[in-house]
Amino acid sequence: MRIYVSNIGVLSERFDEIAGQQFLELRCSADQQHAKFMMKNTPLTIRPLHQDEIPLALDWAAAEGWNPGIYDAEPFLAEDPEGFLVGVLDGSPVAIVSAVRYGQSFAFGGFYIVRPDCRGRGFGLQMRLAAMARLTGRNVGLDGVLEQQDNYRRYGFKFAHRNVRYSGQSRGSPVTLPDQINLAPLTSLPFAQLALYDRAFFPEPRESFLRAWISQPQTVALGLIDQGKLRGYGVLRACRQGDKIGPLFADTPELAETLFNALCSTLPAGTAIFLDVPECNAAAVALALRHGMTQAFETARMYSGDAPDISLDRTYGITSYELG
Repeated sequence: MRIYVSNIGVLSERFDEIAGQQFLELRCSADQQHAKFMMKNTPLTIRPLHQDEIPLALDWAAAEGWNPGIYDAEPFLAEDPEGFLVGVLDGSPVAIVSAVRYGQSFAFGGFYIVRPDCRGRGFGLQMRLAAMARLTGRNVGLDGVLEQQDNYRRYGFKFAHRNVRYSGQSRGSPVTLPDQINLAPLTSLPFAQLALYDRAFFPEPRESFLRAWISQPQTVALGLIDQGKLRGYGVLRACRQGDKIGPLFADTPELAETLFNALCSTLPAGTAIFLDVPECNAAAVALALRHGMTQAFETARMYSGDAPDISLDRTYGITSYELG
């Protein structure tokens, strides 16, 4: 059987007869050939993004409407300093992608952006292949826009659930704590306690990321303590537009409500707030709607392997679309 590769990596007329993994392997092989062709004709240098270049990635993400945090640069690089890749053409950045590794078995991809004036030239394909090569052997997660689901499926990714971004405004309401519940800044708690609690919500330890995430400027990071036990935590950080809550983890819907109110109470009334909710958690959706928030857009959480066993029923806000 012959396989013909056109300028868009399309397989021959017999590809409809090839099923499952055979098709995936052939598709990836065709894309690799296409990428090599593009590299010969349009040489793109792909290297790790430097610390001082992260603001560029955040600017591009803001231009796409993703509203990143103002101070996301340090925590984004904390867990995997070489986890962001940049494609450079004639000395100028033209494409970026994140391929961040956690522990020994997990990774998360995002920030898949090609500069608008350079799209349609195969740069995105080269970046995607470079990212996946870096993550070989790991279960890779991503949050992709819904219209790209079929493309991700062609590369072996499987749909897990939808994440929905809700937007609203803070009300500046005072917080009433349930009996025996205390709020404390996360930075005042033993870090080991926070890291242990977080393990229920993420496939691998992410301690370096967590340390940086809760310590950003213009960030409120609170834990709910019940008789010395951490029962939930939430982080509110300043973004290009308004403030975003993420993550928001809690053992019960009532505790999630308390955390949400406590975080929002630190903002002036009328401040724009955003919360990224796993749609499969009905209590999380209800929380957003109860506070007058409306759906802004949604993504498809997908994995290259099986969906990890994490506590979505206690997830009222994911950490970020960029890093999981």
